[in-house]
Amino acid sequence: QVQVVESGGGLVQAGESLRLSCTASGLTFDDYVMGWFRQAPGKEREGVSCINWKGGLTYYVDSVKGRFIISRDNSKNTLYLQMNSLKPEDTAMYYCAVSSRGFWPGLRSSNYNYWGQGTQVTVSS
Repeated sequence: QVQVVESGGGLVQAGESLRLSCTASGLTFDDYVMGWFRQAPGKEREGVSCINWKGGLTYYVDSVKGRFIISRDNSKNTLYLQMNSLKPEDTAMYYCAVSSRGFWPGLRSSNYNYWGQGTQVTVSS
């Protein structure tokens, strides 16, 4: 059974940094594209970033380019999202997701099969 668990969220001030982690079990981690999504209250879920099997290809939504860095350590079955220069508009529940579609899923949430429960990130101004 696949399990996806996020950690690392918290309350920070604008301009500070956080690093989210996501571990996935029950699958061969480096076979899958991984992604980060977020959902703020009253808003639709938004794709933030994704990374390919070996980590050589990444993609970011425009609003986080230059501030967030996605990475993965396949030896630890762990995905990361380093979030720098955080803004109040980054406040959301952040979700880790796994895509087993066999093609580049981009940031379309329907292309991801397995999801974690989320970790809350709150950025105060």
